[in-house]
Amino acid sequence: MVVQIWETLKETITAYTGLSPAAFFTVLALAFAVYQVVSGFFVSPEVHRPRSLEVQPQSEPLPPPVQLGEITEEELKLYDGSDSKKPLLMAIKGQIYDVSQSRMFYGPGGPYALFAGKDASRALAKMSFEDQDLTGDISGLGAFELEALQDWEYKFMSKYVKVGTIQKKGGEDKESSEPSETKATSAEGLSTNTGEEAPAVTHDETSRSIDEKIAETTEKKDVANDDDAAKE
Repeated sequence: MVVQIWETLKETITAYTGLSPAAFFTVLALAFAVYQVVSGFFVSPEVHRPRSLEVQPQSEPLPPPVQLGEITEEELKLYDGSDSKKPLLMAIKGQIYDVSQSRMFYGPGGPYALFAGKDASRALAKMSFEDQDLTGDISGLGAFELEALQDWEYKFMSKYVKVGTIQKKGGEDKESSEPSETKATSAEGLSTNTGEEAPAVTHDETSRSIDEKIAETTEKKDVANDDDAAKE
């Protein structure tokens, strides 16, 4: 079937153009190439303008970071990116940073979205995405993990603006003040003690005791001399 169509087409080309099929298709290809070249001279330059030169829509500029001062962990959770009108915040070692410029990473849907609105020091040190590690408690971490956390902190300090700190819990402040109070109490107890104070020895009492000792020695010498004289 296909062979018959091809044979019919060759006969038609030869009959109407007087050219062989090979010559006909060669002329057709050259005509198409000439058309492309000539049409290029009459096309508007805007059609061939590179996309890189086109005006890209500009995103709205970010508002300047707002200093929050000292806030609680519960208040920090309000800045997890769920409200687009609020800045996107994140904390490391109790220091809060505005990461709004990296919303694609820390905002909703980003790879680090679970760190937003929290102090993620432990998670960053361990490179963990577990819920139990989303805390600022770094006790028990190894040297390698603490070094990794230090690198994260340097990165945030150089790239983002610090806008506040996390308020310490009241229990921590109380515990920190107890050792000093205990030391003061212990020192006071050592100084006062539970027994009576030893009486102070005055200069007169010291002189009196020396005189008594001299008199006692003299008396003993006199008694010894009397005994020697009686024997003789």
